[in-house]
Order: sequence, then C-alpha cells, then structure tokens
Amino acid sequence: MIPANRIIRAVPTIAALVLAAGCAGAHTEEAAQAPAAPAAAHGIQTEFGVQRVRAATAAFASLDSAVAAGYAPTVERCYAHPQHGAMGFHHVNRALMDARVEVERPEILLYERLDDGRYVLNGVEYIVPYSRWSRDSAPPTVLDQQFKREDDLRLWYLHMWVWRANTAGLFADWNPAVRCPAG
Repeated sequence: MIPANRIIRAVPTIAALVLAAGCAGAHTEEAAQAPAAPAAAHGIQTEFGVQRVRAATAAFASLDSAVAAGYAPTVERCYAHPQHGAMGFHHVNRALMDARVEVERPEILLYERLDDGRYVLNGVEYIVPYSRWSRDSAPPTVLDQQFKREDDLRLWYLHMWVWRANTAGLFADWNPAVRCPAG
C-alpha cells in the first residue's frame, strides 16, 4: 500500500504531466492557447477524462477523418444563441446512439466554420435517446457529470468543450467564443 503522504506529493507531478500532455495534443491554434483551468477546476478525474477525449478525437480535427469514422459529412444548421454564443455544427454518428456512455466515443462532434473558411473541432456532445434510457430514470453520467434532459428531441445530452476553451464552463451548453457563419 502506498503511504498517503507519497500520494499527496505525487498529485502536482501528475497534474503537470496531464497538462503537458494536453498541450502536446492540441491540434488548433485556439486549442493550444486554451487554458487548462476549466477541466482542472472539476478535478483530476475530469482532467484525465478530457485527455482521453482529446486522444480519441484528435484525428477528427479533419472532418474527412470524422466522416470516415461514421460522422455525418454535412450539417445544415449551426446552433447559436444571441446572448450565450454558439454550439456550432453537430456532426452525429448514429451508430453510436445507444444506451452506453463511452467517454472516448462521443455521439456528436461540434465544429465551427471560421471567417477564413477553416472548419475546426471545438468539442463533443454525448447523447442518449429516451428510447434507450428512460426519461423517468436517473440521468446517465460521464466523468461524474449528469446528463441534461431535452424533451423536445427526446434525449439526454451533455456537451464537453475539450478543444476550445469555454468561459461558461467545460460542460456548458453554449460557448461564448464560438460563432455561426452569417446568414
């Protein structure tokens, strides 16, 4: 058994390694500049979860790679809120829509089209349809975060902004830094 004082002394080292791994895995200029504070504010388990999601979705910085993995090639609507920012374009992988919540296999990838025409991955969204997880049951969770209900769409959901910093929070619905194209 490892003495508690050795574990406590190891926490700063582990946190530094996680932070370094996150910076090394950044795939956009915005992500490279994103502070680690939102995930770190949730604790070490969440920070490790963010790193797992980043490792699993790094290849999807290219939409072509996401499409090859089963995500929708085109999405017509960019979701925005006049006061809270945007979510972006939701590219769904319908093959992943089941009752399982797997941190490395998000059902949706959230992209943004920048003014220069680049299409960048900002985050992920986990969804579980009510047909697979009853609305009246306890909500699904990932990284100790409870999913939210969306009765109009008949599903549970949770956003996770792993590639773009979000001042509203790592698990917030809207990101004030994300914009939808005009028109």
